[in-house]
Amino acid sequence: MKKIILDLCGGTGSWSKPYAENGYEVINVTLPDYDVRTYQPPKNVYGILAAPPCTMFSLARSQPKIPRDFREGMEIVIACLNIIWGCRYEPLYRKDNCLHFWCLENPTGFLRQFLGKPALTFHPCDYGDAYTKSTDLWGYFNIPNKKPIELDEETKARCKINARKLPSISEITGSKQKDRRAVTPSGFANAFYNSNK
Repeated sequence: MKKIILDLCGGTGSWSKPYAENGYEVINVTLPDYDVRTYQPPKNVYGILAAPPCTMFSLARSQPKIPRDFREGMEIVIACLNIIWGCRYEPLYRKDNCLHFWCLENPTGFLRQFLGKPALTFHPCDYGDAYTKSTDLWGYFNIPNKKPIELDEETKARCKINARKLPSISEITGSKQKDRRAVTPSGFANAFYNSNK
C-alpha cells in the first residue's frame, strides 16, 4: 500500500512534488476539486503538508484599504488543523498506521499571534533557491537540513522590494502574481522530503 500524503491548500503541488515523484500517493486538497473545510481524509494518512492562504496574515499585504479579517483567515487554518488532528486521533494499532509527520507553513506574519512561535523560520536561499521570503513552519516534523547559498547585492535588493523573478505557472493555477509568489521553492521541498520520508 502506498503511503498517503495530504497536501492541504496545495495549489500547484510544488511542496508535495518530491513525494509524488517518489511513489507516494499524494492527494492535493485544494480548490476547486476539494475544500479543506469539508474534506474527509482517508484512513492511514502518512504525512500532511498544509499551506493555508496568507492573505489575512502576511506582512506584505498590499491592500491596506481592505481591513484584515483574521476570523476569515483562521477559518482555513482551523480546517487544516482539524484534518491534522483527525488523522492524529486515528487509533494506533500498528507502527505503520499513524500520522508520521505534519507541517503547516505561512509567510512570517500575524499567524504567529494565533499559533505561537514556529518550529522553524527559513528563507528559500537557506535551501539553495536564489531569493528571500521569510517563511514560518509549525508542526511535528524533522527539521530539513539547510544548504544555504549567498545572494548577490542586486538579488537582495530585488527581494527587499518584492521584485524577484516569479515562476510561470499559468498552465496550473493562472498567472496571478499572488499565486506565483506562493509556489513552494523546490530546494526547500526536496530538503523537507529528504528529512521526512
